[in-house]
Amino acid sequence: MERAISLAKLALGQVSPNPAVGAVIVKDDDIIGQGYTQPPGSSHAEIMALKEAGMRASGGVMYVTLEPCCHFGRTPPCTKAIIAAGIKEVHAAIIDPNPLVSGKGLKELENAGIKTIVGEHADDASEIVESYSKFITTGRPFVTIKYAMSIDGKIAARTGDSKWISSDESRRYVHFLRYTTDAVMAGVNTVLIDDPQLTSRASFRGGVTKKQPLRVIVDASGRTPVTAKIFNAPGQVLMVLGEKVSLAQKKAYKELGAEILEIPAKKGLIDLDKLMIALGEKQITGVLVEGGAALLGSLCDKNLVDKAIVFVAPVIIGGEKARTAIGGKGADKVVNSLKLERVKTRRSDSDMMITGYIGRR
Repeated sequence: MERAISLAKLALGQVSPNPAVGAVIVKDDDIIGQGYTQPPGSSHAEIMALKEAGMRASGGVMYVTLEPCCHFGRTPPCTKAIIAAGIKEVHAAIIDPNPLVSGKGLKELENAGIKTIVGEHADDASEIVESYSKFITTGRPFVTIKYAMSIDGKIAARTGDSKWISSDESRRYVHFLRYTTDAVMAGVNTVLIDDPQLTSRASFRGGVTKKQPLRVIVDASGRTPVTAKIFNAPGQVLMVLGEKVSLAQKKAYKELGAEILEIPAKKGLIDLDKLMIALGEKQITGVLVEGGAALLGSLCDKNLVDKAIVFVAPVIIGGEKARTAIGGKGADKVVNSLKLERVKTRRSDSDMMITGYIGRR
């Protein structure tokens, strides 16, 4: 199952809206087949493993990170292929949250005389498909906020300078995060201040990724300059604009190749709840939000954040006017703060990376 988990990670960011899954077939203590989910319309992990195993699959044991599907989508059900191949036992890390499957796949295998076992490395498998799980059950993307700050909670000096708070290793990891998500989101102020590309430049599987996440810019008033680097970087840009942005400005963005998404705005702020619904309709399963403080604050205020990834650097910036990561209204009392659950910490060169899931108020 550990090998299957490793394989599933190779599919992250490349198979949406399908889940990233890994599968391994074992016989006589040898791995005879393995695979991971291919892009939509292509083979699932189980099929890749069965193809590699060939005739030897009969009597083998399959380890798969997610319950095999039992319904027709872009491809036939994996359960049928597993039964036809003569697999005698299936270990699934977790049940598929998709209502079309959710236990039905394993039941079909059991009815065919195949022994099933569930739960090995369930936490690891659940984390791999966390975006898929939320999307398939709610129709909305899984929202992760990411930022780097000094040990005194600043994301930039009083002059606005922020290069570089985090370490080289932390910044490389951010490129990997972009690689594994459907979309990267930033507010217009981040574009105006930092002029980022928001692309993934991570080396992965021996090369530099060609697939780029959708870059989503939240800009209620259409203040993003047409000279911004996001329009010259590889990949697609989605400009989220308020209703009052002029036709001329919308046309200018379209001529740069950007897609326009008009969302209602109030007091200069995009309705983020409606935005998440719209992104779900576009089959965006996961969004990595990289700033700025106003956007992150609004998402937190509206309880729209699922996960936080924070890099804390061992520097002290100081200054009353130095920027902090989270704006918005915030909690009126500490007891009403958003609380992180299932918190993990690890070193990232000189930084400390803190990861946690947001508990619902």
